[in-house]
Amino acid sequence: MLAENEGRHGEEAEVKALAQESATELSRLLQRLPGVDRATVRLDHDTIIMPRRALELLREVLAYMAKGNAVTVVPTHAEVTTQQAAGLLNVSRPHVIKLLNDGKIPFHYAGRHRRIRYDDLMDYKAKQRKGSLEAMEDLQRQAQEEDMGY
Repeated sequence: MLAENEGRHGEEAEVKALAQESATELSRLLQRLPGVDRATVRLDHDTIIMPRRALELLREVLAYMAKGNAVTVVPTHAEVTTQQAAGLLNVSRPHVIKLLNDGKIPFHYAGRHRRIRYDDLMDYKAKQRKGSLEAMEDLQRQAQEEDMGY
């Protein structure tokens, strides 16, 4: 069993390293060629043409994989349940319901069940993160002004 786990760990490390290398190279290519709106990709003897946005998404997926994170692709028009929203925000379901009832996140009813558009949920999450970062910067600035050694 131990040898099997070691083998898996080695494979995971190899996947992370390859994903990091690929993400870095893809970033370089996209920066070097800002006006290019499509790319020709060759896999063995087959060739496909991909839109630039697909390459940008691929770069993001590779960056997450390089960190060892699982990746799920969700269309922006998709809708999630309150339980799924709670998982995505890393909060409780009752807290999500409170946010919905307080008008912090738009939602609608599908029958008796609340549904939240994925992109609305991600907008809320981004605003919360931005607010947290700004608060942290304010605290850091105050600590420096008070010469607290930070």
